[in-house]
Amino acid sequence: MEDGIQNIEPVLEQTVTRDAALLGFGQKFGMAIGIAAGQILLIWVVWFLFKKLSKKIASGDKIKPLIIKKIHILTARHISALIVFLLRIIKIVITIIQLFITIPLIFSLFPATEELASTIFGYILTPLKNIGMGLVRYIPNLFTVIIILLMTKYILRALQFFARQLSREKIKIPGFYPEWAQPTFNILRVLLYAFTIAAIFPYLPGSNSRIFQGISVFLGVIFSLGSSSAIGNLVAGMVITYMRPFKIGDFIRIQNSTGFVVEKTLMVLRIKTTKNEYITFPNMQALSASISNYNTSSDEDEEGLILNAIITYNYATPWRLIHKILIKAALKTSHVLKTPKPFVLQTALDDFYARYQINCYTKEIKVLNAIYSELFQNIQDGFAAAGLDLTAPHFRINLPPESRGEGPWEKTKPDM
Repeated sequence: MEDGIQNIEPVLEQTVTRDAALLGFGQKFGMAIGIAAGQILLIWVVWFLFKKLSKKIASGDKIKPLIIKKIHILTARHISALIVFLLRIIKIVITIIQLFITIPLIFSLFPATEELASTIFGYILTPLKNIGMGLVRYIPNLFTVIIILLMTKYILRALQFFARQLSREKIKIPGFYPEWAQPTFNILRVLLYAFTIAAIFPYLPGSNSRIFQGISVFLGVIFSLGSSSAIGNLVAGMVITYMRPFKIGDFIRIQNSTGFVVEKTLMVLRIKTTKNEYITFPNMQALSASISNYNTSSDEDEEGLILNAIITYNYATPWRLIHKILIKAALKTSHVLKTPKPFVLQTALDDFYARYQINCYTKEIKVLNAIYSELFQNIQDGFAAAGLDLTAPHFRINLPPESRGEGPWEKTKPDM
């Protein structure tokens, strides 16, 4: 009987062990189901909250457009769409993190998958650990970069202050014109940015890697090959700026086009004709062209711009009478200066007629079209009042170069 009892005891022990294992497996399985259900519920809550928040942002009117120095960067609708897109990304990232935590946690409950759980946790923790250690090691370099950026920021503020003072003529430097202040500041700013990039480049993470260096070389080659004309226009723009051939608002003639300067940048020159036509010239083209600036003759210390027209008439009429008619017509014209007084030059003695050139002064450059028109009308009236006929053969009025189809005036009148 004792032998029977001894034979039953191992069986009972095995049964108890099996029952305990089944009970432990059941508990762990229940825990796994509970963890999975909890995570599913948590994911559903996260997605529900993000959905409600996205709808509120998309339909809300509290978001204002992004405006920097009167420049509209993004509208309110674009900002709402961007925020909704970022919320979607955050929602997906949170879901992925939850799954990466849940799966290894469930696998760690069972001996058969415990090693797999450790491997999955390693996949998550090792990169995070490397990133954290890298950030800690980068802290000294980060402080160096911050100091360099702060120095650049305050140097730029100082340069901007001096540029503003120079442009307002509160600070004067002999030989340095106020209109040079802003272009000079822009040049110094670009050079300072280049120096800052060169200074912080060695402190950037991965700056010594071959990939980083390869990308830098590639970008440099692309920039040098694709921006040759742009750099040429930039250099030409700087040269034009310091040559001072014109300024904004001046009335100029360039390449058979006449108009007012409305825009002058480091890349292009743009003029507006009196016919409201906008003509754009690249700075390289403007630098190589001949430019006539009519405003330089209308400064306060100048006598004014000389308007002129050539009239031909026969020798039978005394030249003194022609001079008198032309001078009187010029004096009757609006915006023509009385001092200096208009004068007449005889420029040629042809076979059938003499050439007379009436010259008069004006400082009203903006209304040259109207001045020339009135001057020609007064000349016609003067000859008519003297009983002289301008329709005889070989009698004509020649317009000056700036008005012969090269500006806002009519083309040269044909011989009558």
